[in-house]
Amino acid sequence: MNRVLTTTTGLALALGGIGAIKAAASLPLAQPKAANLARMRAESMNGGLASYRAAACMYETGASSCLISKSDQGFLFGFRGGPPGWERQSPPSPTLETRVLVSPNGERILAVPYNGPIR
Repeated sequence: MNRVLTTTTGLALALGGIGAIKAAASLPLAQPKAANLARMRAESMNGGLASYRAAACMYETGASSCLISKSDQGFLFGFRGGPPGWERQSPPSPTLETRVLVSPNGERILAVPYNGPIR
């Protein structure tokens, strides 16, 4: 009985993992790299993690909620940010808005079209 349970559990875990692989495959590998690079640039430009936090969407894999466009020019992310804890305030009070364009391969910043007060 124990061997059957182990085999069944292993099969269920293996099949469940296949679905996760297929879901992750729909996201281009360059997108999470681009999102991390964009977030890190905003953190650096705005005083580091001691004084700035990007919106939560920039911490999601691939930052799809913050992705404005994906094209041959690259990945354009737009997001808000502010001092640590700004998203937990009621209402949330971001102080900055940032847009970052990252190369299509996710390896370099091409431009920072905007980094300043909320427009």
